[in-house]
Amino acid sequence: MRRLRQEEAFKRESGCSVCGVTRFVVDCDTLLRIAAGEIKVAAGHQLVAPTLVRSQALSALYQAARRGEISAADGLEQVTRINSLRVRFLGDKVLQRTAWRIADQLGWETTYDAEFVALTQLQADVFVTSDRDLARAVSDLVETASIDALRKV
Repeated sequence: MRRLRQEEAFKRESGCSVCGVTRFVVDCDTLLRIAAGEIKVAAGHQLVAPTLVRSQALSALYQAARRGEISAADGLEQVTRINSLRVRFLGDKVLQRTAWRIADQLGWETTYDAEFVALTQLQADVFVTSDRDLARAVSDLVETASIDALRKV
């Protein structure tokens, strides 16, 4: 208990709300940037994501290849990299029910974004997203951070 209070005091004093956090939920854009080598995740951080992010990433890479932005070979190589990353993909019944409740609470048309929020509530400390509108929409439910938080220890 004392250690927890000391960590909280450090976070307040340093102005860093995600210092010492080790478990992040990452969205599709973040996952793609990690796989592309644009983001180096600091040692000690654990990454989790809902299982649906694999399909989102596959679809995004396929669409980029169809538009001619990347080759099919490059897209498939990134899919292979995503599957080799140290990311724990989760999607159980509890996550689904929690996502349903969150989507309903926020009046969303789908549960896709709600799965990231639910997973953060259930298994992680912070949700990392580059979508500012989404981060703002869920700021009362979970702590959010930009991609830069993954680089810090």
